[in-house]
Amino acid sequence: MTASTSAAGGPEPAAREDGYEPDPNRWHALWVTLVAGFMSLLDVTIVAVALPTIQRELHASPAQVQWVVSGYALTFALALVTAGRLGDALDRRRIFLLALSAFVVFSAACGAAPDITLLVVARLAQGLAAGFMAPQNSALIQQMFRGAERGRAFGFFGATVGISSAAGPITGGAILALASGAQGWRWIFYVNVPIGILAVLLGRRLLPRVRRSGRGSVDVVGVLLLGLGVLALMYPLVQAESGGLGRLWWLFVVGAALLAVFTRWQRRLVTRGAQPLLDPRLFTTVRGYAVGAGIGTLYFIGFSGVWLVFALFYQRGLGFSPLRSGLAVTPFALGSASAAVLSGRLVERYGRLLTVCGLAGVVVGLGGTALLLRFAPLPIAPWVAAPVLFLGGIGSGFVVSPNITMTLRDVPVRMAGAAGGALQTGQRLGAALGTAALPGLFYLVLGRSHDYRGALVTALGAGLVGMVASLALATFDWQRDRRSHKRHRKCPDEIANDPVHARQT
Repeated sequence: MTASTSAAGGPEPAAREDGYEPDPNRWHALWVTLVAGFMSLLDVTIVAVALPTIQRELHASPAQVQWVVSGYALTFALALVTAGRLGDALDRRRIFLLALSAFVVFSAACGAAPDITLLVVARLAQGLAAGFMAPQNSALIQQMFRGAERGRAFGFFGATVGISSAAGPITGGAILALASGAQGWRWIFYVNVPIGILAVLLGRRLLPRVRRSGRGSVDVVGVLLLGLGVLALMYPLVQAESGGLGRLWWLFVVGAALLAVFTRWQRRLVTRGAQPLLDPRLFTTVRGYAVGAGIGTLYFIGFSGVWLVFALFYQRGLGFSPLRSGLAVTPFALGSASAAVLSGRLVERYGRLLTVCGLAGVVVGLGGTALLLRFAPLPIAPWVAAPVLFLGGIGSGFVVSPNITMTLRDVPVRMAGAAGGALQTGQRLGAALGTAALPGLFYLVLGRSHDYRGALVTALGAGLVGMVASLALATFDWQRDRRSHKRHRKCPDEIANDPVHARQT
């Protein structure tokens, strides 16, 4: 068979033994899913800069307005694994399009909300729609791509994850600056509507249809156990601003117990030959999945909370506007975007070493930024820190995308949705922990010392602990792969002298 040229500029992969045939629209379809994914992930952080305005205009209490952010994150995380399994069992394309349509509708409802109660309800529904949409993104990539093309596609996906997380503050600040007036905050939600409608129309035309021989089953008991377990772990974190960690600490114990029962139930279903919600063999037999999920969770503990800390320091400590505060962290987003696209081409060659180098770059970049903001003269500190922050962004681009690729590349396509959902659930849990702990630590130090610089360094230092733990796990996995590779590369003399080889000959 003669290879043809793909939209990406490289040869199309040949048909595989698993029945894979490259879809000619796969690269265009990828951009549809990435735009939708960008919107859903951007909405995790974009609202943060508008919270003071929303609180003032809707006459909300601090606890109520906090639910505009944390409620979205909560329902987002609750839906991921179940949505991924439904996509595997039923139809990823249909679930993606329905979830995207719902996301657009609830975005409009958020923008039109007349009071804080309806805004929170609409945000909960919007987060649920985003949670149903997110695992279909990674599953569709696995479905549409193979080999080196999959690495490049995940490179774009990783860039989307990194940029959306870092670009939230600047995007929100820009929208507030352009949509001036008391009701300007509503455009943070309205902007999703035209983009989402266009993505739905293009998705209906470009996303591949998959014919399934039969209807899949869904483990209802597993859905309840996992949902309640994740809810118990997440709820104290989303209530952290109102003392939830102190009042609701016992829910962590309940959540851990429910997840233990969930794991036992999934193993029981596998033993019976039934279809579990999340196959435990993903963690025990699929190469790189368990380690990759751990690396992602630890990394997002530090990565997600950092941006709220920067926003607090720049806006409250230095008096920056939301737009200027967002511009101050733009170097990280630029570095992350450029490196993430490149890393998709390098991951097949360098593997876990790429993640190790990336994590080291993030630790050096954010650690150096913290020190410069602590000791450099305040008028020039953000500008002096920009190159080091750019270095941290480059490191981040070599973390998120390669880790997603290495975590999911050996997952069977039939389990791609559930695997992607579980991976993102870990990331959402890590993000919830980071966004609760780091700003809380910032306020704690600030309340005792009234030193914004000291509070910044302390909070960023705590975030770096999660990143260093992620680096240690990635280094362990890299060294393990190296040892395994050496054991399987005996030289010809060693093979000839091997007793087993001698007995066979």
